[in-house]
Amino acid sequence: MTCDRTFVTVTLLLATAAAAVTGDDEISPTTTVNQPGPASKVVKIVALFHENDDSVNQLAYNVSTRIVNIMDTVLPKNKIVQRSEYVVNDMYNVTRIVCESMKLGIAAFIGGTDDEEIENVIRSMSSRAQIPFIETHWKTSDRPPDEYAVNLYPDPSLLSKAIRDIILDMDWESFTVIYESPMSLIRLKDLLMHFDYGQRAPGKAIRIIQMSPVEDFRPMFKELKSFGEKHIILDYGIEHIVHILEQADEVHFMGDYQSFVITNLDAHTLTFEEFHKSMANITLIRLIDPESQHVRNAVDEIVFNEQKNGRISVLTPNTLKTKTALIYDAVNFFAASLHGLVATQTMGPTRISCDDIKPWVHGYSLINYMRVMELNGLTGKMRFDGVTGNRNYFKVDVVKVHESKKHRLGSWDPSEGMTLTRSVSEIYSEIAQSITNKTFVVVGKLVQPYLMKCNATEKGIDEDEECFEGFAYELVAEMAKYNGFKFKFTTNEDYGSQNLKTGKWNGMIGELQSMRADLAICDLTITFDRRTAVDFTTPFMTLGISILYAKPEKKKPQLFWFLNPLSFSVWMYTATAYLGVSLFLFMLARMTPFEWEIPHPIKPGDDTLENSMTLLNCLWFSIGSVLCAGCEILPKAVSTRLVAGMWWFFALIMTSSYTANLTASITSGRLDTPIKNVDDLSKDSDIQYGCYEEGSTAAFFQKSNLSLYQRMWSVMESSNPTVFTKSNQEGVDRVLKGKGRYAFLMESSSIEYQTERNCNLMQIGNTLDSKGYGIAMPMNSPYRTLISESVLRLQESGFMRELKDKWWKGVNKCEEEEESEELGFTKIGGVFVVLVLGCLIAFVFSILEFLWNIRKVAIEEEITPKEALILEWKFAMKCDGGVKPLRRRHNTSTEYESNNSDTS
Repeated sequence: MTCDRTFVTVTLLLATAAAAVTGDDEISPTTTVNQPGPASKVVKIVALFHENDDSVNQLAYNVSTRIVNIMDTVLPKNKIVQRSEYVVNDMYNVTRIVCESMKLGIAAFIGGTDDEEIENVIRSMSSRAQIPFIETHWKTSDRPPDEYAVNLYPDPSLLSKAIRDIILDMDWESFTVIYESPMSLIRLKDLLMHFDYGQRAPGKAIRIIQMSPVEDFRPMFKELKSFGEKHIILDYGIEHIVHILEQADEVHFMGDYQSFVITNLDAHTLTFEEFHKSMANITLIRLIDPESQHVRNAVDEIVFNEQKNGRISVLTPNTLKTKTALIYDAVNFFAASLHGLVATQTMGPTRISCDDIKPWVHGYSLINYMRVMELNGLTGKMRFDGVTGNRNYFKVDVVKVHESKKHRLGSWDPSEGMTLTRSVSEIYSEIAQSITNKTFVVVGKLVQPYLMKCNATEKGIDEDEECFEGFAYELVAEMAKYNGFKFKFTTNEDYGSQNLKTGKWNGMIGELQSMRADLAICDLTITFDRRTAVDFTTPFMTLGISILYAKPEKKKPQLFWFLNPLSFSVWMYTATAYLGVSLFLFMLARMTPFEWEIPHPIKPGDDTLENSMTLLNCLWFSIGSVLCAGCEILPKAVSTRLVAGMWWFFALIMTSSYTANLTASITSGRLDTPIKNVDDLSKDSDIQYGCYEEGSTAAFFQKSNLSLYQRMWSVMESSNPTVFTKSNQEGVDRVLKGKGRYAFLMESSSIEYQTERNCNLMQIGNTLDSKGYGIAMPMNSPYRTLISESVLRLQESGFMRELKDKWWKGVNKCEEEEESEELGFTKIGGVFVVLVLGCLIAFVFSILEFLWNIRKVAIEEEITPKEALILEWKFAMKCDGGVKPLRRRHNTSTEYESNNSDTS
């Protein structure tokens, strides 16, 4: 029944505070605060306290009665005479005191004890006598409604809903409940039912731990820290809470990421000064608002009453307990109910004997009036259930402790639910202030260009400290400069994978979960599994999976490369067409009469016809048309012109096609690779492909629902030797060594970095998916919003683009080696060869023609071939003159002799 005692203690404390508010004189159990005047009717009430109860509760009870009697507007015709009784855990003693009280003729009992058994005795006897019983502690047992009882303490079922809504508003999906007794679970019933504890709870990491307050909590907090637990719900008496938190602080379980919710309604009376340097989030709930003027006036009355009697009171609005306030409210509640009842009927108490209990005739009317009325007390507005008498309306304040100061975050009530009173800007400003001068532990993986070690001496850093540089380092440094925090880098060579049996993560994700690191940054992809374990900022880089492949070796250009635009068969068909058309044109020219004409110049008596379309001329005409050179010999007949037109059309198309293909072949710089995309890669059995075995790329193929990727994953898994690598760099090296026999699947940003620095590598195809790199941090990190906003700011300012260019394009080696668009001699050398060969052949024919002409000249001139060669060679070597004399010396001398003989 520890839980019962806890609730009763709370109730007693509230009663004590209420008594303190009244500021009454020194009071004994039978002391009457105010003696009624002769015209006033006396109404007696009895409050029962435990013998070990706080005296402040009784003080509040008496002071509240005095204030009611002073204020004539409350009970102008009645005066309340209060009586206090102390009871012990002796049922006979309790029964005797109750019977003695009823003999006095009382109008109500006020319960000031925390003992459920004592309360049950009082409730039973008051019900028989039909005397209203005003309770001030929460019910720890599920009992049938008592028609003559009304409870000022919040209904436990509604209080349980309040705690549930507060936890849900904090977005807690996992937490650990640490409680003192089983009865404490009544306050957490709705919360546990919401998470289906015992069914789906293991997946949400919900733990429930019962521990005695005298036990050592440190081992438990160490274990929770190793599990990565950050959310704790404490349900203990206020005398134990600070001691428990001190033990948590001793094992460093009061950091930035730990959050504590304390369900005790008196936790607001604690100072928490010893935790002013702690960054843990401590959240409290309370019924009493210390800023309320009603609360301040009540406390001032109690302090004044103590000073009047020569005593010093340390009571303040911030230390007023719930039990004290409820006892104070109980007297006012009774007075207000009595005021409403006496306004409609005459009422007077009746002396009742336990030997022969006769019900009080006005008790039924009074209790019904109590259940339908509303009252604003020290614990806020009160409203009650008409059947059970439980308080079904109350307002709970949600308070956050920051640097030992309490800040009201919002409130909860049954009708409105959770209502936040602090604006988003105020919360953001508080977080921004807390991040200043904080030192973040940043974990990263040594991978180029994100994080690399540097020379400490060159950077001006102490040699004992580790020196880092890279994209990730400069990104964090820029954010630290803007937000005013400090940072320290550590390394971990694993991204992190989850152990399916234990649910724990290793690598960088594991360090974040165990809170050994505050941030993790490198080429860390945001995935669903990782997102369930840690938080991520807005992606600072978007990318996708692509294929890294080795560039094919460059082939030496062929000598007759200019023949490539047309295939060998097309060249053969074109040559055949050329010969066929030339012969066909020659045949038609001989058949048609319109190609035969009188030779020019016309000789007298010559009646022969001449045809210019000889076989050689037809061949020349056809080749001239193809080469767009034209020809002085043209067909004249319709048939031959029709053939010539068709040949010109054919030559136009072939020449244009050749020119277009030649241009494309010259300007195209693409390499001929065996694969163009991932589909080609999956079909090519000669090329192996793989990826980093523990990265997000492997997870993508493993969990993909597309048949293509599933098939590729099966091939990778069954490959022997394995195609998986221990790192991305190992995959890059394997691609280079494979020389086209191995392709590596990795993120496009890493491929871009590798291809910028190694001209033997290239990216194949488009990206297979779309994802991003983000900065990881522990789940529900309070700094997530600030870091995400810093990432967005740097992206908008262009800093991120400049930073990437710096580390990705720092060395432009490949741009210098790119092939020029200008044509080299290696590509067009074949054209020169053709030209030279044509010239050589022409020269050979020229020699043959020259020698043939020497023979003719030697015969006709009747000289020796040597003489003819010398004469023709001398003439040919003369570069001037375009007239050549006709050599006919033999004919000339014979003609000369004949003329001489005729003359003689």
